[in-house]
Amino acid sequence: LNFSHEDEIKPSSFLQPDDKNCLVARSRCYLKLGDAESALKDAETSLQDNKCFFKGLYQKAEALYTMGDFEFALVYYHRGNKLRPELQEFRLGIQKAQEAIDNSVGSPSSVKLENKGDVSFFHKSNGVRPKNLNHSHKRESKKHGRKMDKSEKRAKELLGELYSDREYLEKLLQDEDLIKGKIRTGERVQDLIVGCISYLDTRTAFWQQQKPIYARQRDRKLMQQQWNRVLHKPPSDPTRYVLNSLEEIDTALSVGNTESGLKKARELMKAVKEWSEEVLPNKREVLGNLHSYIGNALMDLGNMDKALHQHEKDLELAKKGDLMDSKSRALDNIGRVYARIGKFQQAIEVWEEKLPLACGGLENAWLFHEIGRCYLELKLYREARDYGSRSLMAADEISDEKWQLNASVLMAQAELKLGNYKACVTHFERALDRAKLLQDVSASEAIQKVNTDIPILLSHSLPHPSHHPSRLWPFL
Repeated sequence: LNFSHEDEIKPSSFLQPDDKNCLVARSRCYLKLGDAESALKDAETSLQDNKCFFKGLYQKAEALYTMGDFEFALVYYHRGNKLRPELQEFRLGIQKAQEAIDNSVGSPSSVKLENKGDVSFFHKSNGVRPKNLNHSHKRESKKHGRKMDKSEKRAKELLGELYSDREYLEKLLQDEDLIKGKIRTGERVQDLIVGCISYLDTRTAFWQQQKPIYARQRDRKLMQQQWNRVLHKPPSDPTRYVLNSLEEIDTALSVGNTESGLKKARELMKAVKEWSEEVLPNKREVLGNLHSYIGNALMDLGNMDKALHQHEKDLELAKKGDLMDSKSRALDNIGRVYARIGKFQQAIEVWEEKLPLACGGLENAWLFHEIGRCYLELKLYREARDYGSRSLMAADEISDEKWQLNASVLMAQAELKLGNYKACVTHFERALDRAKLLQDVSASEAIQKVNTDIPILLSHSLPHPSHHPSRLWPFL
């Protein structure tokens, strides 16, 4: 369900407009362009022959959500979830639609009704004309003026900096000479300006529907009050609350909602730090998990220094609590940060410390391979070959073809740098076999390209193999 073609979106370029998958893909394009109505139309067309087509259901729900029709969007998210409960997208859709509905209407408990105002409606008419009836039209007119002022103020708050752009566009419409002109494509300037204003008005309506200003102010106060209570009074079942929160954080990070996951992790950490170990017996372990989540999120966002600090905090807590699994996780992540920033020697030292804690052949295959890659970067080719061999042995033990492929490539690269071309060819041939079994076309093509260069290397006298950089990089 993921859509990643963001460079160039051309809804008209689909070759099979009647194919339901093409319709769904074009619907995504329309959503990217802000044309929710066309997106909805394509989604509905994709469902004509098969009402249970889950991709069409999801796309229809997305279009309805974008249009601000949260209730119907929720219906279709639920239908899709019933058909394909294993798909995370439907669960997230249900959650965001429900939140949008709550944000629009607010919860009943947060609205307090008061018995003030004009109650004369509830009294029986006695035939007496109210004294102030003659002024009703004038008062209504004033109310209407005030209402317009509030509407403009609300639009200004919702649009923010874009509000000045909207005002500028409205001023341009008053320039009669300008609006009569045309741009290069033949489109009238007036139509272009009106279209821009219409788009901003549509966005204003959508944002107001999704989160009214009054609801934001009211809910912010309520949330602050609730948060203050949470800090001093934990939930009735803290362990269940923490587990559910950790699951939400893990889900957010897994589906790529990095900033959302990071925010939730920080909020949970703030709460957990205020609780005693009597309330939450595994407090240290939970904090370690949160440091790990925050570190991974920061690493995904490219903030390596802060990511490293978080993983070091995780390691510190693991050592204090003698938590071996947590220590292994922290060392794993610290090594990954070092490798990402090019500090290969530090990565090797950290990962070698993790080696005794590794559990299972798969983790060993990965760990040996990563250490070998670091040695290859440091031009220590014998060490790289040795760790490649250890990675291959671990992969053979569990018959993991992917890691057999990666380990074989690593060994081939090391042998190539050492000038052992026959051994290099042997490892590349084994890697090629694994790539074909895995149906990895790009890997197969890259290996075959390098293999064609090996005979050339064998037939020439080369000053030193390291002068000829490898064209092939591991496939992870």
